[in-house]
Amino acid sequence: MAIRPVNLSERKAGILLHPTSLPGRFGIGDLGQRAHRFAEFLAGAGIRLWQVLPLGPTGYGDSPYQCFSAFAGNPLLIDLEALLHEELLTPKELDSVPDFPEDEVDYGRIVDFKYPLLRKAWSRFQTLSSPRTKAEFDKFCRENASWLDEYCLFMAAKNAQGGKAWTQWDASIAKRHPQKLINWLERLSDDIGAHRFWQYLFFSQWKELRTHCHRLGIILMGDIPIFVAHDSADVWAHPELFFLEDDGNPALVAGVPPDYFSATGQLWGNPLYRWEEMALTGYSWWVERIRMTLQLVDVMRLDHFRGFEGYWEVPSGESTAVKGRWVKGPGILLFEALERELGRLPIVAENLGLITPAVENLRKQLGFPGMAVLQFAFGQDPPVPDFLPHNYVRSLVVYTGTHDNDTTLGWWNSGGAGNSTRLAEQVQREKEFALKYMNSDGLEMNWTLIRTAMASVANTAIVPLQDVLGLGTDSRMNLPGRPNRNWRWRFRSEMLTSAIQQRLKELTSLYQR
Repeated sequence: MAIRPVNLSERKAGILLHPTSLPGRFGIGDLGQRAHRFAEFLAGAGIRLWQVLPLGPTGYGDSPYQCFSAFAGNPLLIDLEALLHEELLTPKELDSVPDFPEDEVDYGRIVDFKYPLLRKAWSRFQTLSSPRTKAEFDKFCRENASWLDEYCLFMAAKNAQGGKAWTQWDASIAKRHPQKLINWLERLSDDIGAHRFWQYLFFSQWKELRTHCHRLGIILMGDIPIFVAHDSADVWAHPELFFLEDDGNPALVAGVPPDYFSATGQLWGNPLYRWEEMALTGYSWWVERIRMTLQLVDVMRLDHFRGFEGYWEVPSGESTAVKGRWVKGPGILLFEALERELGRLPIVAENLGLITPAVENLRKQLGFPGMAVLQFAFGQDPPVPDFLPHNYVRSLVVYTGTHDNDTTLGWWNSGGAGNSTRLAEQVQREKEFALKYMNSDGLEMNWTLIRTAMASVANTAIVPLQDVLGLGTDSRMNLPGRPNRNWRWRFRSEMLTSAIQQRLKELTSLYQR
């Protein structure tokens, strides 16, 4: 497999925006013309990197970090207007669009609206598509059979059983009895075909978008969650790779101890890997996961990198992450196996949280750039040296904030209560220090942080679009620990003005990004 060479040592600026946040009349962003035009806006601003969140089919809580598959794409991102041009949908079918909100994604309504149309497209594809198109579809299915077959059967079976988690399915398929699986494959053949078709559409449309970005000089940066959702095709198809009880439920789950975001830690609930079992296969599941991700993006942000050195293990059934313990991860052995199979990997390590010398030694040994978040630079007493720009190294990716942070204006205008574990007095000291450090009057703190990130020696500076647009807490993408109403934010097309584009271009030019 050829990996597109990416020079992580070149100075560049990036924007963080998940495709769901793009504007459009169908209630959710997609991979169509709005995405292409956004890439053109970035290129016009001198932005050379577009970072997205995980692109998989979302499950519990609509989180891209809790997907039904670590390999599949999200069908909700499929561009319906492209299906109109391919005569798989009719103009009349796209005329009666519900009155979706412009500034957020209402996932329940989107599912009810979009999946019936995608199913109609599948029906027409079977009867109306050309031999050439069908041959391309068959080729896609063959080349991706190692994960596609399992995923499509998983989703079809889930639909047939009312959306229940796989541990609540009929035992014949939950336990994957070989003869019974054949029966289920026959029974659900049309639904399985539909899911295959939707994956074909997703990957075809993403390929067109990626090609367009490359023509514009923009690289794509993706995100690989360290863990996978329990209710996923990955765990259902490979239970031997996870710590599970006899009934299939997790025996041990992932999380992080108490931190900046939460006094009780974060209980993610993902099942933990049996790393020793994975090692016996040369970490083949991980090899294929990375291989698939590199079909989508040019650079990978490896989420929760510290978990590869040591991870927080919590017994299943706990209500918080407090009663956990640190357990050693696979360390360098995993990455050596990946590089043997795939070559040098374009990885950025998300090294945030409780980072020990052992974690940093592993990252440096692997040569992966780390991360710094400006919002974290000023709030400790004394301040955290690694996040202050005068301590940056070139091999670093600096963010004003990430998808887990408040927007910069939300952070700046917060009082501390309810925002994190910070006290009001700490917030006041934080603000005073930030103003002095960045020589700011505090009037446009979003642009103050953007300029500070751009001016730093860090090779890569990435800004969430919310900060470019100067939006407040209401536009936050995610609040860690909040079980719902995350991942919903969208921007309106009129927000991307030529004045904002020019302001970004001046900074990217001034600081040679």
